Amino acid sequence: MNTVLRAVERTEFRNSALTKLRIEGNIPAVVYGNKLESKPIYINGADFIKTMREVGRNGVFPLDLNGQKVNVILSDYQADAIKNEIIHADLLAVDMKKEIQADVRIALVGEAVGVKDGGVLQQSLHEVSVTATPSNIPQVIEVDISGLEVGETITVADLNAGNFVIDHDSEQTVASILPPKVEEEIDSGEEQEGGVPTQEEGRETEAEE
Repeated sequence: MNTVLRAVERTEFRNSALTKLRIEGNIPAVVYGNKLESKPIYINGADFIKTMREVGRNGVFPLDLNGQKVNVILSDYQADAIKNEIIHADLLAVDMKKEIQADVRIALVGEAVGVKDGGVLQQSLHEVSVTATPSNIPQVIEVDISGLEVGETITVADLNAGNFVIDHDSEQTVASILPPKVEEEIDSGEEQEGGVPTQEEGRETEAEE
């Protein structure tokens, strides 16, 4: 990627100043890490979204900070759930030769045999923390579940590791196929008495004298 995202240092920290930045289409942010003193900045919102679409959630991209190009990765962000907009971003400056930690989403791929047989798919782990150099951090870890049968489980140990280390217990469950649910018959516990009803529909019974 050749596009460089430009950052401008922030000098105003009042809420009114942050609101003004967002109205103008900017995102308040902070950049830190790799011997870089933490700096409050803002970046153009449209350019940032375009960059993230190009490099992905865990992708590395260059940031122009006061004329100095710094490789950064999106460490964290805050979003407005109502407007569906990013309102703040944390950018981590990285050394491309040093390992860092990042969270990676797990995507289940395929339709499990066990589901076709009536089983219920349960995904217990939706993302994992990995350690790798910035360029080796995957955007997503895909797990093929097509061969998974009822009662079988996929654990962290079964994930296809690349040039990264998964920072979880290898026995931790990722996904499993639960047995089909069996509906239980409702039993009131009362027994119905047999015999002829004391009054039959359509006629009355006379008592014997």
